[in-house]
Amino acid sequence: VVRRRLLQRYEHQPFVSCLAGFYSCRWKRYQRERTEPGKCCCSMRECMFFPLLVAAFCVSLVFLYMWGEGKNDYNGFDWYNYGNLGFWFLWSLVILIVAAVLFTYISLLLVLAVCLLAEGQQLYLHWSHKIGTFLVLGFSISSLFALSILWRDHQKTVRLSFQVTAPYLHIGAIAIMVLLAWPVALHATRADKKVTQVIIVGPYLAILLFLFLIPLGMYSPCIREMGTLGPKPALIGHRGAPMLAPENTEMSFLKTIEHGGDGLETDVAISYDGVPFLMHDDTLKRTTNIQEVFPNDTGKAASFFSWDALQKLNAGTWFLKNKPFVGMGSLSKADQNQAMNQSIYTLSSFLRLADSHNKLVIFDLYRPPEKHPYRNLWIRQILDVILKESKIKRHLVLWLHNGVRSFVQSVAPGFQHTMGRKAPIEDLLKHNIVKLNLVYTDMSSEDIRKYAEANITTNYYVVNEPWLYSLAWCSGAHSVTTNAVHLLKDLSQPLFLMTPQQYNIMWILTDLTSALLISVIFAL
Repeated sequence: VVRRRLLQRYEHQPFVSCLAGFYSCRWKRYQRERTEPGKCCCSMRECMFFPLLVAAFCVSLVFLYMWGEGKNDYNGFDWYNYGNLGFWFLWSLVILIVAAVLFTYISLLLVLAVCLLAEGQQLYLHWSHKIGTFLVLGFSISSLFALSILWRDHQKTVRLSFQVTAPYLHIGAIAIMVLLAWPVALHATRADKKVTQVIIVGPYLAILLFLFLIPLGMYSPCIREMGTLGPKPALIGHRGAPMLAPENTEMSFLKTIEHGGDGLETDVAISYDGVPFLMHDDTLKRTTNIQEVFPNDTGKAASFFSWDALQKLNAGTWFLKNKPFVGMGSLSKADQNQAMNQSIYTLSSFLRLADSHNKLVIFDLYRPPEKHPYRNLWIRQILDVILKESKIKRHLVLWLHNGVRSFVQSVAPGFQHTMGRKAPIEDLLKHNIVKLNLVYTDMSSEDIRKYAEANITTNYYVVNEPWLYSLAWCSGAHSVTTNAVHLLKDLSQPLFLMTPQQYNIMWILTDLTSALLISVIFAL
């Protein structure tokens, strides 16, 4: 009998050994201590550090969610870094991977801690993990601070994401509370004072009650009655299809047309000899091989090159080299060959292509810099191309530039005049505005409805992610400008779409099931 008791006392306990080994680097049983009933689970130093571990988990989770939901704007983030650093790199993907790895690491530490507590073991976090916890906390806090300063619109993106993900985040939060019920109940039972039990259980029940009732304040345009969903928003290719082909090239626009896009968006500059051409950047460095052809002019404004010089540049090889979008699929051999042979595209050719396929066009116009011969003639030059050279059907042109709108309306009636900002309906109607072209962070189902009642439609840019397109669809947007026509065209209905009755059933079943499981755990 004595021998059996000794064996039971010194048995290996592989599960606890693994938990303590990974958490504390204490693999031997004699190195560990059990928590006596009514006593604290760890020393004073460890008690002070455990909240830091929980804080690191929460902050890293918040940053990972915020950065993950910001995928819609990764290209803009990388483009911003390109402008500051001078070379192209997918920094957005690196940050996502680092955030995911750090969150996984800190989550495993927290799970190990909870399991050790449930086994009645005293906590002792190894010094290397403490350094890791501080690194995770520092990285997450500094990243959130940098986001709030450098990318303020990102907060609006996160708020929009809650409109479609909140019901599912609610279920996830309830599931975590159910899992936490096990260690909470165990330590409440082991506590020898009522005050200690209240301190342990009270905050847990308060948070649980809050989560049970939070759906009362949720709003999502994708929770709606059957038959009230509007038509699918039209898709306008942002610089064509820049995830499939080099932006603002003939291939890019053809890809948009091939995948069923409803319109084409581009950027227009004017060469030194007066030829309007398509280029987004001020310089030619990012999207051409100017470093090879004109190595001494890489910083020169694109508008200061003659059209003959611009024709000598390749506008496609950079795309195969840099792969500007996260998650780009591999191109076929034929597409690679086609991309390698792209050149700078003229506005005239662009308009003829759109007219031949009956596609809407919208473009940003860039005024030539000072000392440019067409600085004061640029609008007339562009109108000549639209009206005389291409002769595109006028109702296909969404005229966005606001500077000389009255003049354009007088010489080119028939354009669909578009405003790039919100304004009172009276002002919009006064200037014959029929469409608003707004950044997606300004999306509001109430504004869309209000403008629609005045026969003013809304277009949002740049919408790449299916969840964001689904939100625009549920909100009633008429169209979106996107880099991902090939992806969004396949959506047959919005993601996360459900009726209020379906959501109520999901909410009530989640709360009842979790309440039952938690009650059983505390009863045992």
